[in-house]
Amino acid sequence: MNRNKSNLLLLVLALMGLIATSCDKEKEEPKGTKKTVSGAITQNTLWESKDTIILDGFVYVKSGAVLTIEPGTIIKGLSDTKACLIVERGARIMANGTADKPIVFTSDKPVGQRKPGDWAGIIICGKAPINQTGGEAEIEGGTGAVYGGTDPNDNSGVLRYVRIEFAGFEVSNGNEINGLTMGGVGKGTTIEYVQVSFGRDDSFEWFGGTVNAKYLVSYRGGDDDFDTDNGFSGNVQFGFILRGPEEADKTDASNGFESDNDASGSSNAPLTSAKFSNITILGPYATKTQANVNPNHKYGLRLRRNTRLNLYNSIIAGFNTGISLEGPSMSLYNAQNGPEIKNCLMAGMIKNFNAKTDGTSLTQAEYETMFSNGNNTLYNENSDLKLANAWNWGNVNPMPQAGSPALSGASFTGLTGFDVVTFRGAFGTQNWTEGWCNWDPQNTQY
Repeated sequence: MNRNKSNLLLLVLALMGLIATSCDKEKEEPKGTKKTVSGAITQNTLWESKDTIILDGFVYVKSGAVLTIEPGTIIKGLSDTKACLIVERGARIMANGTADKPIVFTSDKPVGQRKPGDWAGIIICGKAPINQTGGEAEIEGGTGAVYGGTDPNDNSGVLRYVRIEFAGFEVSNGNEINGLTMGGVGKGTTIEYVQVSFGRDDSFEWFGGTVNAKYLVSYRGGDDDFDTDNGFSGNVQFGFILRGPEEADKTDASNGFESDNDASGSSNAPLTSAKFSNITILGPYATKTQANVNPNHKYGLRLRRNTRLNLYNSIIAGFNTGISLEGPSMSLYNAQNGPEIKNCLMAGMIKNFNAKTDGTSLTQAEYETMFSNGNNTLYNENSDLKLANAWNWGNVNPMPQAGSPALSGASFTGLTGFDVVTFRGAFGTQNWTEGWCNWDPQNTQY
């Protein structure tokens, strides 16, 4: 073969290689489309991961319909339209992501321009019991959706490996849409591995219902991280809360936990009596001298208005005030029927307890007795907990190090429905946030 023919053959082979490479690239990176969704979903619907779904205004999954979302799907809320996904009673959402392909609900704004409240959030309404008159009520947020019923086993579907970012919408003061709102959701529903980040209002709020949940993350939320009302009675285990110094509600106290039986503090049944175990609740103070902390950051655990919420085997650290038990009914700490705070660690507080002398909270002596009787332990500084780098906003490592008091001391005596572990707080030796959580969604290209 002469040199010219050889060069020609090499050129042909090179061109074939380029064509093959180009084809392979197209196979690896399929060109999806943007699909805008608005109004009502009335029949079974699939959102595919090859597409970017745009929510325009209130989107309702109506009773009888099932919305299925493929792992890896990106859903963006259209700014300035109060974009919100509302799963009504009798409907289901099947958002079953994976650790390497989480389902992401986020802002439609580009990198550097996203902010809390760019869209509204997700609301799930079920038929489980609540303590409102008549057994049902309209959910907060002005969507018109109704929640509540008589079926504790009601099934609203699955949320697994799901991120919710930059959500939250305030209709009026005290009437908001949260990152994830659950109204009367039943224990047939699966809620696990869900992260809510940079929400304008509460990250997770339960209005009644019986749903159990595991592996929840609230990151740099605007108001409360976990808020429970109207008779919520489920079990929640393995939760991680990390507040940011700057993010707090503009008018209200922003807390790790806030819990009421209902807005009036009644004794209406079912009582708010949820049990939380293995929760790491970290406030905005990495140290007691942390700079630029919004003054509306208040309590790690705020129990008021006749709630019976219970906290076990957990960590509270880095808040202005650790625990606040409020309302005349709290003055004796509801000694006969809860709430309970047991086997917990508390550290790094500016003030440990919110004690008043007017009969609207426990006295300092009552707090100290309650805390001691519950086998809880108090530390002066966050560093005493020996967590790896939990307050490294943007690249969080919340794992307990060797010698950490969090690695032992848990007790599940008298408790049912929980995984029995030896550690306190959200983490033992496995970091279950790896691979699917995002600590810097502002700079993520979607």
